[in-house]
Amino acid sequence: MINVCCVYYGNKYKPEYVQKLYNMVQRHLTIPHEFYCFTDHVNLFDLVSGKIHFKSFPRHDMEGWWNKLQLFNPDTGLEGVNFYLDLDVVISKNIDCFVNFGDENTFGIINDFGQPDMWFNSSVMKWNNKTASNIIWQPYITNRVKWRKVQGDQNVITDLIRKEKILKVYPDEWTQSYKWLDRKQKRFHKSKWTFEKLPEAKIAVFHGRPNPHESDQKWVKDNWK
Repeated sequence: MINVCCVYYGNKYKPEYVQKLYNMVQRHLTIPHEFYCFTDHVNLFDLVSGKIHFKSFPRHDMEGWWNKLQLFNPDTGLEGVNFYLDLDVVISKNIDCFVNFGDENTFGIINDFGQPDMWFNSSVMKWNNKTASNIIWQPYITNRVKWRKVQGDQNVITDLIRKEKILKVYPDEWTQSYKWLDRKQKRFHKSKWTFEKLPEAKIAVFHGRPNPHESDQKWVKDNWK
């Protein structure tokens, strides 16, 4: 049994994002799992259906994407293998391979899209807090002043995990950017975005605008539901 996790804090997305992520996971993950949504919305369970465990994080002094780092806080209570997905992803194929990647202590993560040689992207991650808490959470929380100077959570994760033996980067062809086809392309102006579907990709990441509900692409509508 593994833990599938998402984070729903603030008002960036409507509750349908939790519902549709849950639905996609149920369709495309055959490995036994529990689904956890960490949220500050106390009434979210009235708006979303399914076998979802709604929890709040132990700390309440963090905002926005910084809350994602609390996934590595041992006080969060996540035991064993955890698999995280951002709310703004679209799953189109079976994702068992992401969970089976490496071993039970592997820290799996995808390369960034805009700067794949420099950063990891924290939209898709696998980890075990038995090893990850000491590598990510403890250094971060003991020196938050330093880490607040970086752009976001994935920059913190990149800096702390890049040299660790438990790190194993997911194959690039398993994921794609919605904005441009793959990481081999250079980042280009939005006037040239084609919103194509990469045939091999199992998960499409919507980093920034547009969001899934704003897409008019058939392949998105067929899967984001």
